[in-house]
Amino acid sequence: MGLRDIGDGPGAIMADLPWTEAANRIRAGHPVVLPIGAAAKAHGPHLPLGTDAITVEALGRRLAETLPVLVAPTVGFGFYPAFVEYPASQHIPARQFEDLLVTLMRGLIDHGVSRLLMMNGGVSTEAPVTVASHTIYAETGVRPAMAHLRLFGRSADAVLDDASGGHADERETSLMLALRPDLVDLTKAHPAPADPPTAKGTPSSARISQPIRLANGRPPGPGEQSSEGATGNPTLATAAKGAAILDATMVDLTTEIRRVFADAPGMPGENG
Repeated sequence: MGLRDIGDGPGAIMADLPWTEAANRIRAGHPVVLPIGAAAKAHGPHLPLGTDAITVEALGRRLAETLPVLVAPTVGFGFYPAFVEYPASQHIPARQFEDLLVTLMRGLIDHGVSRLLMMNGGVSTEAPVTVASHTIYAETGVRPAMAHLRLFGRSADAVLDDASGGHADERETSLMLALRPDLVDLTKAHPAPADPPTAKGTPSSARISQPIRLANGRPPGPGEQSSEGATGNPTLATAAKGAAILDATMVDLTTEIRRVFADAPGMPGENG
């Protein structure tokens, strides 16, 4: 099933509709989901550049099959500074990315959208997405919701053999095996060097963070991408693990959308 084939679901893919039908759904108050996922960003030698976009579009399609939402076209370009040294990876500065999001959201709001969800598939994009959301709220009174996908579906991490990594790792590779196995080449997947162990007595969630960027040909430092543009151990990935992660992510997303947009027309109850 392709992105645009959602059958008889209660939602719709915006790009498939005539503008008049999209306008009817907006006028009726259907929440608009704005997927954010890199159209071209290095994911090691074993995954396609479009991994993030493929993932958020698949989730958008599933949401439209399940809930009365209108899924906007994916924002495929964004703030991905850690990948500028990998050929074909696309990146725009944070301020330009914020301006792009604000412009897109303002346009939707001008057309009558009052319920808006940014479904963000990146990590470096989280801060600009948050800033853009605050800007829109201050300027328009519409309070955008944000779903940072790295926080969703974590209950399925139990199926992983190695939960470390975070990029093109076992988790993300499993997702792609479930979604687009034809684009995955596990013969080119390699375990990345392990992160340094957490200091004794320091909770793993209490970590000082620093920006990452590969620049001027220097090798990656601790916590940055490997030379192949991946972390963790993607060789452990399976399609079954990916399916479990997708299911858990959808449970979290639909639960939260029902909660945040409980008053939207046709929205089933949180326990419905």
